[in-house]
Amino acid sequence: MVAEVFDSVAGDGPDVVLMHGLFGSGNNLGSLSRSLQDRYRVHSLDLPNHGRSAWMPDMALGDLAAAVQHWMTHRGLETAHFVGHSLGGKVAMQLALDAPYCVDALVVADIAPVAYPPGHDAVFAALAAVAEAQCHSRQEAAELMTPFLKEESTIQFLLTSLQRASDGTCHWRFNLPVLRDHYSDVLAEVPAQEPFDGRVLFVKGEASDYIQEQHEEAIRERFPRAEIEVIPDSGHWLHAQQPRLFNTVVGRFLDA
Repeated sequence: MVAEVFDSVAGDGPDVVLMHGLFGSGNNLGSLSRSLQDRYRVHSLDLPNHGRSAWMPDMALGDLAAAVQHWMTHRGLETAHFVGHSLGGKVAMQLALDAPYCVDALVVADIAPVAYPPGHDAVFAALAAVAEAQCHSRQEAAELMTPFLKEESTIQFLLTSLQRASDGTCHWRFNLPVLRDHYSDVLAEVPAQEPFDGRVLFVKGEASDYIQEQHEEAIRERFPRAEIEVIPDSGHWLHAQQPRLFNTVVGRFLDA
């Protein structure tokens, strides 16, 4: 059974679908959404196992892409532009390769279609500490995560997915057990298949190592028309670190 996908919609015009990264939700790309709403109908998705979308038993990229395609059918969308950051970028790439007729243009923010080594041990430890404590406030949750995570910005980002239950205890909105147990699915490469011949823009954070020079071959193999643009003075969270420039780069590409 395909997981149901939650979305929020704003604006009017050609359809643009925004997809967030791991541990995130649809509002993570809110600044980009607001910058596009004057000329596009923007759909901000919660990916399965995140936000208000349904949970599913795995995190395989093909299954996530299938859920997005099912959502498009439910919404009556034949095609759309897609913008995906990190995990959302991998899902968007998978969709473009599996169902190219659904994707008009594609923007991939700071991720490549390659396999990555594990790198979220500290995050999972922090999330588990909060889940086990059944705390009653965001402040308490932040204090529990501090021994594991050095960057306050990472803690604040994760706290956007904390919700309070009817008994007053706080819980993660995302499906932590599945994200942890199927983390390897998130790290997996986007398999090479028939190339997507549509317009594609890869946007790299200058200080990020998620898109490297040696990844270009894998990018071109799957997306022969791909362009790559670098956002200066930014890392993996380029849309939050340089929002005005990121929004301009994405908007200019879609408008073309």
